[in-house]
Amino acid sequence: MIHELGKVNSIFNQFLSELRDESLHRDRLRFRNNLQRLGEIFAYEISKDLDYTAKDIVTPLGEVAMRVPAEFPVLATILRAGVPFHSGLLNYFDRSDSAFVSAYRKRLSNQDDFEVEVEYMSSPSLDGKELVIADPMLATGRSMVLVYQDLIKKGKPKHIHIAAVLATAEGIKNVKKNLPPNTKFWIGAIDDELTAQSYIVPGLGDAGDLSYGKK
Repeated sequence: MIHELGKVNSIFNQFLSELRDESLHRDRLRFRNNLQRLGEIFAYEISKDLDYTAKDIVTPLGEVAMRVPAEFPVLATILRAGVPFHSGLLNYFDRSDSAFVSAYRKRLSNQDDFEVEVEYMSSPSLDGKELVIADPMLATGRSMVLVYQDLIKKGKPKHIHIAAVLATAEGIKNVKKNLPPNTKFWIGAIDDELTAQSYIVPGLGDAGDLSYGKK
């Protein structure tokens, strides 16, 4: 199942338009803040898909039955571009455990092709858990597949949610092929093209560089 958040008119598209706007790219703080804001909106949307349970809440004047999440998902992100996005998700899923994976593109000699290197992973047990894997850009899907394969060394999740600000149809197809059938996709917008270097077009540029400076 694919949820494309940008198809619905909301303030989401204002934040996404600012991320794409080249004239604003010198303002790293604004870029990170907008990624964080989008993370919060993604968390709200994903929260609608979780299991809920009844809980009696005592107020100063009485008692009320409320529906609250039965559990909070584990939030996994890909360093370094995913950090502001993860921060937004964590603002809403504030009781969640977090997982972090270091993955980067290692360019080969022809410069148009690359391998994805996964160097580090830290995660709680994922057995029977809701798992959200967040990365701002889902281009070819190679990083997401390798990160998933590394994460499941920590156990088999109950459900998997992929959250990406921008994605391509090719990237989504690749991830769907390599992840379990119960995987759900939460995408800000789906762009049509990839460059020869596998960057999304029209995209927004390199989210990690725009957040933290060039590598």
